[in-house]
Amino acid sequence: MKKSNFKWQLKESTSVSHEFSEEIMGMGHSQTFANLLWQRGIQTKEQFEGMIYASVDNLNDPFLMHDMEKAVERIQAAILEGEAILIYGDYDADGITSTSIMKETLEMLGADVRYVLPNRFIHGYGPNKELFEEKINEGIQLIVTVDNGVAGNEAIAYANSRQVDVIVTDHHEMPPVLPEAYCIVHPRHPEGAYPFGELAGAGVAFKLATALLEEPPLELLDLACIGTVADLVSMTGENRTIVQLGLEIMKQNQRMGLNHLLKVSGVDVQKLDEVSIGFGIGPRLNAIGRLGDPNPAVELMTTFDDAYAHELANKLDKINNERKLIVQTITQEAAGMLSEDAPVHVLAKEGWNLGVLGIVAGNVLKQTGKPAIVLSINEDGTAKGSGRSNESLDLYGMLTTMRENFTHFGGHEAAIGVTLPSENLSSLKQQIAIYIDENQIDVQQGATLSIDQELSFNEVNLAFVEELKQLAPFGTDNPAPHFLLEEAKVAQLKTIGAEQQHVKFMLTNGDKQLDVIGFGFGLKSEELQQENTRFVGDLEVNEWNGQKKVQMKLLDFATEGLQVIDRRAKHSWNQPLETVSTLYLAFHERSREVLSSSLQQQVQLYQETRLSEYAEYRQLVIVDCPSDQETIKSLVNHGKFERVYLFLYSADEAYLNGMPNRDQFKSLYQFCIKQQRVDIRYKLKNISNYLRISEKLLVFMIRVFSELKFVTIDDGVLEIVPNPQNQSIEESDSYKERLKQIESEEFLLMSDIQTIRNWLKS
Repeated sequence: MKKSNFKWQLKESTSVSHEFSEEIMGMGHSQTFANLLWQRGIQTKEQFEGMIYASVDNLNDPFLMHDMEKAVERIQAAILEGEAILIYGDYDADGITSTSIMKETLEMLGADVRYVLPNRFIHGYGPNKELFEEKINEGIQLIVTVDNGVAGNEAIAYANSRQVDVIVTDHHEMPPVLPEAYCIVHPRHPEGAYPFGELAGAGVAFKLATALLEEPPLELLDLACIGTVADLVSMTGENRTIVQLGLEIMKQNQRMGLNHLLKVSGVDVQKLDEVSIGFGIGPRLNAIGRLGDPNPAVELMTTFDDAYAHELANKLDKINNERKLIVQTITQEAAGMLSEDAPVHVLAKEGWNLGVLGIVAGNVLKQTGKPAIVLSINEDGTAKGSGRSNESLDLYGMLTTMRENFTHFGGHEAAIGVTLPSENLSSLKQQIAIYIDENQIDVQQGATLSIDQELSFNEVNLAFVEELKQLAPFGTDNPAPHFLLEEAKVAQLKTIGAEQQHVKFMLTNGDKQLDVIGFGFGLKSEELQQENTRFVGDLEVNEWNGQKKVQMKLLDFATEGLQVIDRRAKHSWNQPLETVSTLYLAFHERSREVLSSSLQQQVQLYQETRLSEYAEYRQLVIVDCPSDQETIKSLVNHGKFERVYLFLYSADEAYLNGMPNRDQFKSLYQFCIKQQRVDIRYKLKNISNYLRISEKLLVFMIRVFSELKFVTIDDGVLEIVPNPQNQSIEESDSYKERLKQIESEEFLLMSDIQTIRNWLKS
């Protein structure tokens, strides 16, 4: 069997009201789509229309937000007095777009405006006292934070001491003690009345821009859209409206820097969607802040110089490629440091780039299924980094019980950031192991994958997939619908990608076919081709040369019962196996020799008396062909194996070489009589060439003659026995054994793998 990577949670099917079905189908939609809407909690026509039709009228009144009026009045006063205003942003995509929104807004109002984004390696996250001091010394008289500030107590207190007001606009969790800012604009402030608390930093900046300009600035919705998508906030309510309207603005090609960024990202502007932002635009904006100074990203978003925009877009693309390479290198190094016994991977090394460690921790989590904390050790001996976890472990809650180890600690249940003396790492690992054990936490239980519907092949068609687009944009709290498909067979599977890390194949059911793409499933290609496999994925339209086809993007799969994996080709023997307890079993001693030296040591020689011992293993590797294939079947039925790998080496290649005929035996015997004495250690090849009998077949024939005492062999020298007892060749045990070996090899080597699977399971 192959367990799913996620915990599948198929939504409970409830009966769709007849009235709702009639209304949705009356709008031109299918019953399948109506069922999907109902299961997702969209159960009235009004709810559905509210989702699909975006309007500026759906945007909330910005003055419902806490301190909005106070912020507007202070900024207007600063503009009238000609005060120098500093926008203080953040180094991620949300912070970059928030800064750009506020910069363009204040410029439209004629303000003396400047901006700065902190460098994560120099200033860290949020308001930085030294940077505030530097900018105040340069003449700044008012500071407006965007996408940060609610935890900037120290820096804001310093600004107050210099008689510089700070307006905080933020959306992050508010700490127990808020800074003494001039005002705090926050959608979830307990003293506010804003009806939607899930805005991104760019969303809050857009609301302040709306209040300042006295109407929603539609030309800034593209920036608000990017920040909203990139920050993974809830894709519901006002955020959904911002993204829907923003995507339309982006398609109008008004922003030079964004157009060039779309080009280097390989995004077709007219096919732009939230996925394009999440995988094309967002990573490039985030990358520059991960590796160094993020301020050029704001220049890119706001410049009117086309040549400069082109230069900056290429710079961000280059930095993103560097970021990918750094992530790949550190991920590989981290993989070499993994311990199977560790319940949580705590990995630390000198020189790792701090800006990408969260991504690396996520990669380790994805590869191993276990939570990971990845740290870079600095020259001063401190270790700093990030952690990522799945639903099985509240990482923040666990580390809270070990707070004495850390000099800095923050985050939430799925992601944390920590700093600690490197000498505390050993103690931390021990405390984590004890915590996991005492609380009986299964760290590999996997995250939940919510499945909307189980579909039949008849329901999977182009019209239905086009209907699904009505539910976009997808994101947090509005995920793309996931579907379960069963009773399908895999055909035409091939691995693709520079490192063969992805798969493409076709699912078939009768005369129905469905193309499938599986990113990152390259190493699972053998398991994907088993019987009784269920597939979970997203449905999308794949367009090529003007032709549209439905395609499933594979998310997960699971197989029931025994897996039988074909490794009969020699080149496949060194491919990796699943990392569980594995029994390498051979039926012939000399078969060990064809394996690598590391594998030779693991091979056990089959003994019927050890069947109960073999049954303890979860995986079985059959190294060679037994003379009786029923031995394998008996072995498999006796054990509780999840997976059987068939190498099936044949030293003699009995089936391919066949059985010698009487004329060949006669030729060899006459040769022995004539020669009387032959050193077969050194002359075997010559004899083979002379008699025109293959060497392997010749060795077998000599063995038969030896058993029947037609010849003797001493120290590699063959001598004819004068006047031997008259016996039939067929009386030799080796002859009888070869007949059985030929029959066994014919079945095991020449049958297709599905025939062997059915036989083993029968």
